[in-house]
Amino acid sequence: MPTKPASSVDIFGLLSKDSGDAEAEKKKRRHELLEPTGVKELFKEGKIDINKFTCVGGQCKLCIKACPTNALYWSNGKVGVIEDLCVYCGACVLNCMVDNCIKVERKREDGKVERFGKPKDVIMLGEKVNAQKRLTRVTAVLPTVEEFCEKRGRGKKANLNEA
Repeated sequence: MPTKPASSVDIFGLLSKDSGDAEAEKKKRRHELLEPTGVKELFKEGKIDINKFTCVGGQCKLCIKACPTNALYWSNGKVGVIEDLCVYCGACVLNCMVDNCIKVERKREDGKVERFGKPKDVIMLGEKVNAQKRLTRVTAVLPTVEEFCEKRGRGKKANLNEA
């Protein structure tokens, strides 16, 4: 029996406490489910949507076979998703033979949101990210023009005039 009168209980406070506990419990469960698969969770937030009208999953089931975490399954004549297992990697989109049948939206650690539904879009996003990583590595290793010229003991203008 509660010691406080019913009128002094803060229902909204109780709901917010439960939702925080539920969120922590959900993260813990997700970690427990993904740990045996050995798949890294690169995108903590995301959303996957499968259009049941354009999906020909009954004929191919390619997306189900491609999923590294077994988040996709065949049930009642359609492809279903276990959201807790999905890491939003895009393997299903790459293997789907129908464009925009599977749409994935994911959020990177830096806050950028990526949306794709075609294999071409997944490849282009990967190339863009890899190009940015390469540029960062190269700029970290190689000196700038000014640093190179100072190291040689000449000014920038002198090097430009010689060329």
